[in-house]
Amino acid sequence: MLAQTPTPRVYLYDTTLRDGAQTRGVDFSVKDKHAIAKWLDALGLDYIEGGWPGANATDSAFFAAPPAAQAHFTAFGMMRRANHSADNDQGFQNVVNAAATVCLVGKNSLRHATEALGVSAAQNLGLITTSVTYAVAQGKEVLYDAEHFFDGYKANPAYAMQCLTAAYDAGAHWLTLCDTNGGTLPHEIFSIVSKVKAALPDAKLGIHAHNDCGCAVANSLEAIRAGGTMVQGTINGLGERCGNADLIVLIPLLDKMGYSTGVSLRQRATLTQTSRALDDLLDRLPDESRPFAGRRAFAHKGGLHASAVAKNPALYEHTPPESVGNLREIVMSDQAGRANAALRLRAMGFFVDDQDPRLTEIVAQVKEKESRGFSYDNAPESFALLAQNILNPMPPAFVLVSFHVSDTVSINQEGNVSLSEARVDARVGSQTLSQTAQGNGPVNALDLALRAVLEPHFPTLQDVRLSDYHVRIIDTKSATAATTRVSLEMENTRTGKRWRTIGVSPNIVTASLEALRDGYDYVLQKI
Repeated sequence: MLAQTPTPRVYLYDTTLRDGAQTRGVDFSVKDKHAIAKWLDALGLDYIEGGWPGANATDSAFFAAPPAAQAHFTAFGMMRRANHSADNDQGFQNVVNAAATVCLVGKNSLRHATEALGVSAAQNLGLITTSVTYAVAQGKEVLYDAEHFFDGYKANPAYAMQCLTAAYDAGAHWLTLCDTNGGTLPHEIFSIVSKVKAALPDAKLGIHAHNDCGCAVANSLEAIRAGGTMVQGTINGLGERCGNADLIVLIPLLDKMGYSTGVSLRQRATLTQTSRALDDLLDRLPDESRPFAGRRAFAHKGGLHASAVAKNPALYEHTPPESVGNLREIVMSDQAGRANAALRLRAMGFFVDDQDPRLTEIVAQVKEKESRGFSYDNAPESFALLAQNILNPMPPAFVLVSFHVSDTVSINQEGNVSLSEARVDARVGSQTLSQTAQGNGPVNALDLALRAVLEPHFPTLQDVRLSDYHVRIIDTKSATAATTRVSLEMENTRTGKRWRTIGVSPNIVTASLEALRDGYDYVLQKI
């Protein structure tokens, strides 16, 4: 009987809290870092880089009281400075003393050593050797981040290998090859990592890839194929400039390639949740096209696709969406047919037969409305209301009767001061009610006035908030007379559930009110 080949193990190293914090517009608090660290640990990652202790107050505070975790918390920092010994370099000491695992970054490009650090080739090698030797002597697990390794190797392979060998001989437990500028291509990564592995066959190699050429994930996979056993990356690909390799994408891809990552099937099923949780914390809209975790990743729009998926999802899906915690969605649009409508309706809880003549009416209405500018791709709840009115007509929770909006602009020495006021007339049951409200712009005033009408009759709306608002001009050639599409998202702050609706009109205020009406009507009808 042939012996079974063991599954190769790849270790996952997350640098969201350090390299991810260098993303433009990202500024983590200590509280944020604790929350993210818990998500990363729950995902089953091996190493979590907490930051650079001593470099700023946030990172120092994090390492002073890190959360309990199964993962190895790692402190990142530079080698000792050229004019200081390891004992007398306070910055170096802050890093070495912060955690049991340390990641020391050193220059592996002769150009960077001489121009950026201002040291000779020999001095740079000395910094690497003495710094790694000191940290290992303190009982630390040392990861050596070979900064600018690939650029350095292409310019001067002998010197780049000298730097790497110096760290290895000094006792570094891991050698991480960094594509710091993100300009190396996948075939180059495979070739260079293969040569490093041949030269240092017993060394444990890692890859740290930046995404400046859009190749960070591919480069990481090529490095593993060439003999690496550690991948560094971030959640959602956060990082300097164009970001780092995206672990949300890499984890399932490594699994596809037959590697073991230590992430269980249960943990892998939380990838989508983790991805969206980070976006929520950063107050960012999720990348809907992100592989595996995006809302479009398993969305089927074309009628041919939807029909096949109804028979066997594997016909148009490379992996089951539930394996990464995502959902399959049959999108309604003007390209959709009866199969799309039937599948989408079943997913919403409408149990209709494929031959139901009402499907034809639903599809016809969708196509007619989309010809006027509606888009049900990103407004599934507006589609649900449309279908409800055909399949199971019921009185709406409320009916808009009329509205009025006025803007007053006062001009003073400090600039223009505007005030918007809106009145909404709506019928609830047999009563026609009116409310007036002032707001920060006409849409905000309308929303407040409509809520003032509805909340006394529907107290559950107190838990509902507008979480996103987006405007698109459809026919730009019509200039200021163009048709406007308003998409909005609402959220139940108690349950976390979100829903999206849409409104279309040449009048942006009318389009906004249509979307607001659908948003509140959807939650009140409990579709």
